[in-house]
Amino acid sequence: MSVSSARQPKSGPRLRDPARTKLEILNVATEEFAQRGFAGARVDEIAARTRTTKRMIYYYFGSKEKLYVAVLEKAYEDIRVTEQNVDIESLDPVTAIRQLAEFTFDRHEANPTFSRLVSYENMQGGEFITAAEGFPGLDRPIIQMLEQTLKRGRTQGVFHRDIDAPDLHMLISSYCFFRINNRYTFAANFGRNLVEPARRAIYRQRIGDVVIDYLTFVEK
Repeated sequence: MSVSSARQPKSGPRLRDPARTKLEILNVATEEFAQRGFAGARVDEIAARTRTTKRMIYYYFGSKEKLYVAVLEKAYEDIRVTEQNVDIESLDPVTAIRQLAEFTFDRHEANPTFSRLVSYENMQGGEFITAAEGFPGLDRPIIQMLEQTLKRGRTQGVFHRDIDAPDLHMLISSYCFFRINNRYTFAANFGRNLVEPARRAIYRQRIGDVVIDYLTFVEK
């Protein structure tokens, strides 16, 4: 045996960082569940794409169901983290509400995978998100910011409509969600591309206009 060959390290399985492996599995599983839903997704496919094994995935997450719940939890937690970076405290109520509406618009556009996951979970009757713990609800930063801004706007006599933060969030999100999730059927039916770059600024401003007009409307 030559000296050079004796010094060469023996080949073997590559070492894995558990945290990095779990994150890689979660990222690939997110794409798989978003594309095929819980029923259609295959753990074997996730294992192949992450160069691991089905057994290893179950070692980290326990089951396909628990992996799916982990994917949902991470998706919502990523949203929460993004929301925490929004700063509206120095803005007047009208500008703050508009910025929150535009933020929601941008978030849906930047993360269509989240919208698809939510769609599939609703098609399943919210089975997993209802049974699991750890999902953000009324403590979501966006809900708290909307609530505080509505209160400031009413105190200053700017906002007149009787609507709470969850309903206002629903109003904003429904517009943004529809634009992303229904873009193919809308284009087929009406010949309009809802995500066409040339129309983006129009749609982004419109959701802000609609919400502000609604909140500031004074009945005569």
